[in-house]
Amino acid sequence: MKLPSHDAAARDIPEDRSRRVVLPRRTPKAPLRQVARRLLMALLVLVATVFIVWIDRDQYHDNAGGTVDLLDCVYYATVTLSTTGYGDIVPYGATARLLNILLITPLRVLFLIILVGTTLEVLTERTREQWQLKRWRNALRDHTVIVGFGTKGRSAVQTLCATGLTRDRIVIVDPSPKVIESAVAEGFAGVVGDATRSDVLLRAEIQRARQVVIATQRDDTAVLVSLTARQLNKKANIVAAVREEENAPLLRQSGADAVITSASAAGRLLGLSVHSPSAGAVMEDLIQQGSGLDLVERPVVKAEVGRSVRETDDLIVSVLRGHRLIGYDDPAASPLQSADRLITIVRAATPEEPDAAGKSGGRPARPKFPGGGISPMRRVDE
Repeated sequence: MKLPSHDAAARDIPEDRSRRVVLPRRTPKAPLRQVARRLLMALLVLVATVFIVWIDRDQYHDNAGGTVDLLDCVYYATVTLSTTGYGDIVPYGATARLLNILLITPLRVLFLIILVGTTLEVLTERTREQWQLKRWRNALRDHTVIVGFGTKGRSAVQTLCATGLTRDRIVIVDPSPKVIESAVAEGFAGVVGDATRSDVLLRAEIQRARQVVIATQRDDTAVLVSLTARQLNKKANIVAAVREEENAPLLRQSGADAVITSASAAGRLLGLSVHSPSAGAVMEDLIQQGSGLDLVERPVVKAEVGRSVRETDDLIVSVLRGHRLIGYDDPAASPLQSADRLITIVRAATPEEPDAAGKSGGRPARPKFPGGGISPMRRVDE
């Protein structure tokens, strides 16, 4: 059974919401809750004013004649707080006038502040958002754009954050407003809209992005997004995921630097786990950054230049020389050159190693390789 496309949700979004940028807020509050709270404050001020007039009602004069009852107190409080002042009910006693000066006048000012403050907040909210958006755009450089925040997109974000990328350097693009709200609640900036449109990607500042991760639900959508992204940014590293392996060459032709076939990769991992559960567990550990063993790419350090692959401290899997990927057992991999990059298996770094008593706070962890942020794995013979 074919499920409805998640990307089709972009067609159901109103025009004014289909291509907007949503920045994360520190303390998001519901608008209705804010209005209800201010109305409650205004009501409390009104009740307090009615009570003050009621307890001193004998010193008020009504031009219509008769005594001042509860309805008259409510009427006087409403007219007074709204600064209308018809003058039909006035305080004539010294105590009533003193209470008006010391209590009712401050309450009137507080009432006006509540009303005017609510109005000004509504009027200035849009200006504040535009100012924050402009400042965000000016500061955004070399960031990562994630297209699609489903299962694949979330996993990609978790891996990027585990490797040291901060949340303010990630922009999420998704056609669903609810998905973007969820991303904003987690501290990411989000753009609501269809990523196949260039204006949507431009709102994510893709022209200044360093990396683009395409994790859409449909392969045809991924191809269109890749074409649009490559047209807007010729230098960005674009990584995309596809469901069907036959669509991978098409996605590479559309501009993607790397293509991951999600269905085939999961199937291979399942087959490996059936044949060798331990090997499957190791592979699962390698692709999960931040715990156990990590598979990372790092540059060659100065002390390793001229050495063979087996003389390094790490377990080297492959050597990237230019655009050529050389296996560790290939004689061409040695000696190492300064421009090479190494694909290595390392152990995830810990903030600090335990002391003799087994508590943290002992000697610091081993030095980290430049750009890796991960402690090396030592060989057994060391």
